[in-house]
Amino acid sequence: MTINDLNMTRVFCLNVPQIRTLLTIVLAVAFTLPTFAQEPDIDKGKSLFNMNCAACHKLNKRAVGPALAGVSQKYEKEWLYAWIKNSMSMVKAGDPQAVAIYEEYNKSVMTAFPQLSNEDIDNILAYTDYTPPAPVAPVAVATTVSSGTDDTTSTLLLGVLVLVLVVLVVMLFLVTLTLRKIAIANGIEVKTSKPKRKPLWEVYINNSFLVFSTVIFLLFSSAYFAYGYLMQVGIDQGYMPVQPIHYSHKIHSGANEIECKYCHSSARVSKHSGIPSLNVCMNCHMNIAEYNGEEDLEKGYTKEFYTNEIKKLYKAVGWDEENQRYTGETQPVKWVRIHNLPDFVYFNHAQHVDVAGIDCQKCHGPVEEMEIMYQHSPLTMGWCIDCHRESNVDLENNEYYEKVHAELSKKYGVEKLTVAQMGGLECGKCHY
Repeated sequence: MTINDLNMTRVFCLNVPQIRTLLTIVLAVAFTLPTFAQEPDIDKGKSLFNMNCAACHKLNKRAVGPALAGVSQKYEKEWLYAWIKNSMSMVKAGDPQAVAIYEEYNKSVMTAFPQLSNEDIDNILAYTDYTPPAPVAPVAVATTVSSGTDDTTSTLLLGVLVLVLVVLVVMLFLVTLTLRKIAIANGIEVKTSKPKRKPLWEVYINNSFLVFSTVIFLLFSSAYFAYGYLMQVGIDQGYMPVQPIHYSHKIHSGANEIECKYCHSSARVSKHSGIPSLNVCMNCHMNIAEYNGEEDLEKGYTKEFYTNEIKKLYKAVGWDEENQRYTGETQPVKWVRIHNLPDFVYFNHAQHVDVAGIDCQKCHGPVEEMEIMYQHSPLTMGWCIDCHRESNVDLENNEYYEKVHAELSKKYGVEKLTVAQMGGLECGKCHY
């Protein structure tokens, strides 16, 4: 190794104090360089808003909490960070703005969101500040109008066809007249009228077999149609009345997947399924004042239509949407009953829904697809009997049925008993 090599080695071999000084200089330069802030993500902000804020806040309307559109212009961002993460700590600390909001909204405690980072809050604020661009009016494209030419062509063509038809009729008439003159000139007799026949009704009356057959046919056909008409009395399959407040099962049960027994809770423990009280509706619609569904709307319905129906609900329960409170001024809603059995028929919803575990759709049809509720099944005695003959008894976790099943399965020589074999066809089961 030469002397020059030793000198170069000494240059690149730094001691510990020198390394510390170098690192300090590098870090200082790194922290003093300008940083480029990441732009907030409006789509992520919308998702976070719907998950965390939408239950109590709306963008342009007061709800449980204030409207949040443009909220970043009213308060400093650092204050919003602290308020969103723990609002009550600011109220207890006596922050003037926090106390004012707390008092204005009836001392409602805002949920704390310590899990949200500052970046998440920035995304939410970007969504609340976002104003969608106005739709661009379509540019009118000049088109050549040719309707006048088309109409003229159609008129000429129609005139030609009419003229041809007239010529053909005239030629047929002239040919017939010419042939007639030729026949007369040659001494051929031309018959101008058909031989006289007896009227059909005279022939019919004089034939006793036809009269007897017709009478028998009319009697049997009348009896058949009269029987069919009488058998339809009281059967309202397909009945679809208009309700005072439009309720879409397709939106609630289908799109939002709300369970039937959430609204019709008495079906589990009572003979009747019951009509849900409007307070059940307000559990959700206290915070849902307008329809914002993004799925395809049923033909003939609009978002404004559904929103107006929600306003009818507010009017019925006496809900002050602006001040978020009940006024006490209520109005009864006269619902129209759809499914109705005769008074002499006993049907227990709890026995079928809770004990037998039958789905609501078994009797009421695809409710989740119905925009307007209607009677899907005939609900006749024959329809019920057929179901009892086809349905097996569910024996799981039911000691009573297990004991009865063990005895009756030997009697009928089967592995599974139907409802009919368990006594489901006895008259007293359904009739008082």
